Amino acid sequence: MRAVISALDGVRVVIASAENGAPASAWGDSFFFYDPDGTQDQKLPFATIVTRDTPDWDEVSDLDRPGAFRVNLAVGREGVPPYEPETDFSIADVLLPHPHYAPQGWIAIVNPGPVMSPSLATLAAAAHSRAVRHHR
Repeated sequence: MRAVISALDGVRVVIASAENGAPASAWGDSFFFYDPDGTQDQKLPFATIVTRDTPDWDEVSDLDRPGAFRVNLAVGREGVPPYEPETDFSIADVLLPHPHYAPQGWIAIVNPGPVMSPSLATLAAAAHSRAVRHHR
């Protein structure tokens, strides 16, 4: 997944770690920024890959189970599937509204597999295109 997103033009990848000052709850998570000039001044990523739950904040995807991760993409509000109160945010290989950032246009896919993996390049490209349009 990381390779698909990082191969897009002008992408800078930051893998959260102690060395780059990230909070311990994010260590190992990947953040993808559109940064064609290498300025490193972008504040918001257009995609992330999270690898664990954040206690008291983001536990609904059950990412602490072995091998679990979630791909998150800022595709815009029109690309977010409808939120349903009974949504199971831990279900794998399904396009979901992001459990916290859907109103800002984010989608989420837990453990992309045979259903969603073929769509990931297209979805990542849509998020990337949006980031390009919003670049200062």
